[in-house]
Amino acid sequence: MRLLFKQRFFSWFDSYDIYDEEENTIYTVKGQLSWGHCLKIFDPMGNEIGTVREKILTFLPKFELYLGDQYIGCISKELTFFKPRYNIDCNGWEVEGNFLEWDYSIVDSSGTPVAVISKEIFHWTDTYVIQVYRPEDALCALMLTLAIDAEKCSRD
Repeated sequence: MRLLFKQRFFSWFDSYDIYDEEENTIYTVKGQLSWGHCLKIFDPMGNEIGTVREKILTFLPKFELYLGDQYIGCISKELTFFKPRYNIDCNGWEVEGNFLEWDYSIVDSSGTPVAVISKEIFHWTDTYVIQVYRPEDALCALMLTLAIDAEKCSRD
């Protein structure tokens, strides 16, 4: 399953549209006014299905992930000097990536790829392609991508 993650050009808060291979909108992400990032994920019918919420007052950035109202895990940035690393407490997954954080993979505990994320350059807004190997992992992979993008935006 392939997802196209595209930030909206004119938006006061983070706002994204997520498309499938046939260019159908399958998720809409809307940022909300809050301390730290708070991104709500909606299905095509407008039902809220997930949330990525930044924890504030932490030494390093940390984001909590929710399916509906149920906490499913978190992602936090690790203290490193050259290569950004993230600690994921969700499904036993890990993030492996490059120095620029434009291309990275989410793998399970056995090293099997869950999703591959790549940033497309030469666009007016942030645009990512998310290749998810199992459709049931799409929403969690999207939430991790949103958290990493939000952390990079805060840092830059």
